[in-house]
Amino acid sequence: MPALGRVYATATDSGELLTIAARTLKVIARAPAGEYPDGIAWAPDHRRIYVSDETGGIESVFTAAGHRVRTIRLGGEAGNVQYDPGSKHILVDVQTRNVLAVIDPRTERVIRDVAMPPTCAHPHGLLVDGQRRLVFIASDGNATLLTLDLNGMKVIGITSVGDGPDVLAFDAPLHRLYVASESGVVAVFAEQAHALTKLGQALLAPEAHVVAADPSTRLVYFPLQSQPELRVMKPTR
Repeated sequence: MPALGRVYATATDSGELLTIAARTLKVIARAPAGEYPDGIAWAPDHRRIYVSDETGGIESVFTAAGHRVRTIRLGGEAGNVQYDPGSKHILVDVQTRNVLAVIDPRTERVIRDVAMPPTCAHPHGLLVDGQRRLVFIASDGNATLLTLDLNGMKVIGITSVGDGPDVLAFDAPLHRLYVASESGVVAVFAEQAHALTKLGQALLAPEAHVVAADPSTRLVYFPLQSQPELRVMKPTR
């Protein structure tokens, strides 16, 4: 978080949330985050960090200083987590229940489960476009990407992606969505009003399942698990 001068990262081997000083890159706090901590979301209005414990089936809540203050039971495996600036709620995939759980940070409770259709199998990847009130949900069980209208909480689109979709990234000014997968296949979409148009899909590298987009430069970053390399790319159209 640039405003806080901190970086937050999950350490799956030790089951912790690490708080890192952005200037020195030194770990300044460690806190238990469950059996297999994975996705992270920052709720700025409440100054809370939410961490998905995938195998433990909980969402852990932390202060900005990196101290755990609560755990929220989800009743199934926790996939990725995102903050919705419109509703000021936290959204998290519950993979084994095939639902999208909605958490109210004011009460730190699940207030709604949104059931996914049969076309969704094991929802894992998640990304919110707050401006257009859309959420994109990647199902790693059947390599599909769903578009959900946040206003009506209804699925309005479905398309294919690479096998084992994992991390999603979004360039908001360009309206460009990137979906990286465990298979190493990356799918790229143009967001147009309330629909997606696939611009391309291809193998980037083995296990290229993490992606981040910088909207200020249009650069897209892929840290490759199969080799110690950060691949930097830029769209040509």
